[in-house]
Amino acid sequence: MLNEIFPKRFFVGYTDCAPSPDDTAFLFDGETLCCRIEGDVAVLPKFSEFPEIDNRKYHYLFSIDDERFFLLDTRFPNSAVSPDGYEWQEYGIFRTAGPRHLAFATITAWQLYRWYKESAHCSCCGSETNHSETERACVCKKCGHIKYPTISPCVIVAVTNGEHLLVTRYRGGPHRRYALVAGFSEIGEALEDTVRREVFEETGVRVKNIKYYKSQPWGFTSTLLAGFFCELDGSPEITLDEDELSEAIWLTREDIPPADNSIAMTAEMMEVFRLGRI
Repeated sequence: MLNEIFPKRFFVGYTDCAPSPDDTAFLFDGETLCCRIEGDVAVLPKFSEFPEIDNRKYHYLFSIDDERFFLLDTRFPNSAVSPDGYEWQEYGIFRTAGPRHLAFATITAWQLYRWYKESAHCSCCGSETNHSETERACVCKKCGHIKYPTISPCVIVAVTNGEHLLVTRYRGGPHRRYALVAGFSEIGEALEDTVRREVFEETGVRVKNIKYYKSQPWGFTSTLLAGFFCELDGSPEITLDEDELSEAIWLTREDIPPADNSIAMTAEMMEVFRLGRI
C-alpha cells in the first residue's frame, strides 16, 4: 500500500525549524506540484536550488529517515520561486510515479497543503490564523482558537459469501474499476456499526462476523481507512443504492480481476480474497 515504505521510516512529529540545503521542498499550486519526472521516477527540488528564497516562507512537515520535507507557506505565491529544470504536474501522477516513499510523502504533503489553505482564517471569528511554533496547528490571532489537521475515518468493507465477494462500481467519478463497499463513519458511530450501515445502505445486504484487517492513511481524500472483512448474514439479494453506485454484484474468486495497483487497500483486500488467502 502507498504508506508501506519499509525499510524506510516515516516520522510525523512536529518541530519548528528552518530547512537546510539538502532538505526537500513541496511547492503546490491548486492541484499541481512542482517536480520533475524522469521515466516513472519523480524528483522534487532541494533547497540548494533556491539560492534567494526566504526560509521563513516554509514550514516543516515530516521526515522519512533522514530526509526532511517542507511546505511553501500557502499565504505566499509560489510562481516566482519555481527552480529551473522543474515543471508543474498534477499531484495524481503519484498514484503511479515512484519511488514509493516519495509518492507517500507527496500525497501526505498534499493533504497538509489543503488543510493549511482551508485554515488560513479562524472558523470561529474569521480572523487570520498563525502557524503554531510548538505543534502542527493553526492558532487564531484574535480569539486564540486552535485548529488541528482534519482526518476523516472511513471503512472499506469486503463482504464474503463462501467463494463469492461483493464488489461495486461507483456512480460517476473517474475510476470505473471494481471496488468494495466504503463509507465515512458518522458522529457517535463505532467503526463496526459503520460497516453494517454502509453495506446495508448501499446494497441492502446484512453482514456478520466483522473482522478488522488493517488501516491506511489516504491523503488523496484526507481520510484514515479501516479495512474489514465480514460474512453475508441472510439473503444475498442486492438492493442497489443508485445514488451512490452504478453496480453491485457477487463475483467468484476466479472472476475477480487481478489487482491493477499496489497502493490502495481496496485493491489489496480484493487480491487477498482472489488468491484465497482469507
